[in-house]
Amino acid sequence: MSALDSQVIRFVKAHAYGNDFLYIRADAVAGVSLDAFARELCDRHTGIGADGLIIYEPVPDGASMRLLNADGGRAEVSGNGVRALAAILLNGIEPNAPVSREIVIHTEAGPKMLTLVGLDGARQMFRADMGIPRDLRQISVSVDGEVLSPIVMDMGNPQAILLGSLPDVGRFHRIGAALQQHPAFPAGTNLEFAEVEALDRVRILIWERGVGPTTSSGTGSCAALVAAAAFGGASRIADVVAPGGAQRVEWQDDSVYLTGWAEVLCSGEWHRQVPRTS
Repeated sequence: MSALDSQVIRFVKAHAYGNDFLYIRADAVAGVSLDAFARELCDRHTGIGADGLIIYEPVPDGASMRLLNADGGRAEVSGNGVRALAAILLNGIEPNAPVSREIVIHTEAGPKMLTLVGLDGARQMFRADMGIPRDLRQISVSVDGEVLSPIVMDMGNPQAILLGSLPDVGRFHRIGAALQQHPAFPAGTNLEFAEVEALDRVRILIWERGVGPTTSSGTGSCAALVAAAAFGGASRIADVVAPGGAQRVEWQDDSVYLTGWAEVLCSGEWHRQVPRTS
């Protein structure tokens, strides 16, 4: 059982290409039921509004983090989320944060090294080492009698990519919702529709596990480029264009590298009662 308790909790909001997150220090939410809290905070009408909640703790080389999607479900990593956390650390919000241009964000999918490569006003540009895709393959699944051939992989989190012309809105929602929790993906999956527009340009639409449509996804952009290069004739270095903008993805032999910006938006206090674990 959970009980409600009154407590003021400080948060920071940041985003990358519209993919937005709320950040709260781990010591501020001890004893809080995080799945229920994430659903309250991330609600776009009765909460603050975000695609996910990131609980973080500063460490000597950067920060450690846990990610909960807007539905309260746990996620292993977010490419945009780690970059926005690095931006927070370099923004002076954490007085003891490292000042190096290289920051490590420790995630449940392993450590991610980010290098600050430039500034664009209030936005900070990072190149992130996102790791090597694992278990890359193409499978066959049936959705409402239609046979689909997604390319699947582990990009630190589960990814499925459908190559071809981008769908209309109705098909996007129908296939996205169905594949997210398809029996072929017992832990759920993130889904990208990806169209190769040129050797060095891939356009995507994103259905995020536990969120739904999002304007951007860092790991999704990485997975889309890998799928497009392995099965769609794209170059291994390309711009991946989501509704929120383009990120540069490089599929090298040692890792997949993601370059893009992040921006700290605001900080504030949550005054509503918080759900607590009993």
